[in-house]
Amino acid sequence: MNTAENEKGAVRETPDRYGAFPRLTPEQLDDLAAHGERRRTTEGEVLYREGEPFREFLAILSGTVEILHDQGGPDERTVAVHGPGRFLGELGLLEGHAAFDTAVVREAGEILAVPVERQRALVGSDPVLGDLILRAYLGRRYLLIGLGAGFRILGSCYSRDTLRLREFAARNRLPHRWVDLERDKEAEALLRRFAIRPEETPVVLWQGERLLRNPSNAELARLIGLPAPSPENGRCDVMVVGAGPAGLAASVYGASDGLTTVTVDAVATGGQAATSSRIENYLGFPSGISGGELIERAVLQAHKFGARLMVPAEVSALIPQDDEYVVTFTDGSRARAGAVVLASGVRYRRLEVPGIDRLEGIGVYYAATVHEAGLCRADPVAVVGGGNSAGQAALFLAQHASRVHLLVRGGDLNADMSRYLVDQVEQHPKIEVSLHTEVRGVTGEEQLESLVVQDNARNERRELRAAALFVFIGARPRTEWLQGVLALDEKGFVLTGADARAVADANRWDSLGREPMLLETTLPGVFAAGDVRSGSVKRVASATGEGAMAIRLVHEHRERRGNLVTADSEGRGPVAGGSVSSR
Repeated sequence: MNTAENEKGAVRETPDRYGAFPRLTPEQLDDLAAHGERRRTTEGEVLYREGEPFREFLAILSGTVEILHDQGGPDERTVAVHGPGRFLGELGLLEGHAAFDTAVVREAGEILAVPVERQRALVGSDPVLGDLILRAYLGRRYLLIGLGAGFRILGSCYSRDTLRLREFAARNRLPHRWVDLERDKEAEALLRRFAIRPEETPVVLWQGERLLRNPSNAELARLIGLPAPSPENGRCDVMVVGAGPAGLAASVYGASDGLTTVTVDAVATGGQAATSSRIENYLGFPSGISGGELIERAVLQAHKFGARLMVPAEVSALIPQDDEYVVTFTDGSRARAGAVVLASGVRYRRLEVPGIDRLEGIGVYYAATVHEAGLCRADPVAVVGGGNSAGQAALFLAQHASRVHLLVRGGDLNADMSRYLVDQVEQHPKIEVSLHTEVRGVTGEEQLESLVVQDNARNERRELRAAALFVFIGARPRTEWLQGVLALDEKGFVLTGADARAVADANRWDSLGREPMLLETTLPGVFAAGDVRSGSVKRVASATGEGAMAIRLVHEHRERRGNLVTADSEGRGPVAGGSVSSR
């Protein structure tokens, strides 16, 4: 047993060094008591177990509780020990995931148990308590990620499916550990233990015995308790495609306005914003906020108002039908929506360098999260790009790497990067900026070892040692599935408003007696918000504003459809003006 004990054998409480283990006040405990029940505990009692869903929010009134990873297994270790006034759980409790650790009573006492659904409502309604719990849970989630807790992904660094599973876990901020089939000494023992042939990898292992062979993202989601996508035959007032800042804003405002709102995303909530280590120019957060925290807050807010979020669920087609739309998913399921908000965002462009493909995921990355930073191991790294994403990544990685080389093709860092970031980057002692510089080659067989970079101003090439390369060189929209359905610009971004009006089918719009609204596409009732929209400002705040605005325009579309009137929810005839919901 890996329990921390003092000289007298009593369990020591883990100090709260990072704000992840705060203590509730007596007043807060009294308020919680009105929604739950007091319960005596016994030594050795398991309050919740790894892999099982949370059913209660637990606060300790007396006694101590130890939080264990891999209880009873070969990797068992103590995550934390809590005493009176502390509360248990982590982010999964609020978001419906299974527990990633086990809580065991070490000293008998008394706990306060509040049903999970009541606790989620309290977090949404009490700003002080809600902020305290959310910050603690976010801290605990990142602590678990840093410990390598959760499930294990066993697979080759050269496998595309291994890279897919690792990306899905990292983008969804799920605690996990990658066991490299090529280099990790543990891999061979695991293959023998579970009778796995190398060609059957990647596999996902959890709780010692649970095993999935090369699972789809949806199968992995079900394993850890993410809400299972089930849009078949469903109908909603508004379908939001994409769960980045724009999509989550549309979810919050749509659901809070009383519209039945379903939001789907092919990979994870948060989009590119969730990979940002720090957003310092977002209104209302003078000290900045991490992309992960901003997104988790938005997800909880959307749940609070009744929005339904489905991840992973990838849309493959959009078909107009009877003044509504049929949305088809890649698994063959379908759903109907009265209106659609396209907020599918963008994906980072790949760097076109010979031999770089074989190193993607094992030294070449297109995001800089806690997961990738942990792989740097105090080595020098390089970041390619001159925009805000590159600047934020360089500052974040400088906390982990021995040196960060920021490689910028242009001649002025101020051209595409916010001034506050430029100042921080130029003043940071670990960051070296190279202007007029491009990557021309990579070296390394099993991992990235160095780069060949060219100074275009001097027409000189040099070798640059780097254990990792992070690429932020622009993005392209996720609109392949919309080709031929609605109008896109030459780069694939969705045309809206006046641009859509210029190329729209006049007959379709004449019958409605109106033209496309500001964020409306060439299809009535289909709107685009955020980075996927042609001409949008590529900023988190702008995307959030457009997501909210899209819902206002959805209301206008509903009001004006059919000669400025629409049938009420019971189909009893026309209703003039006003917002109508089918709930």
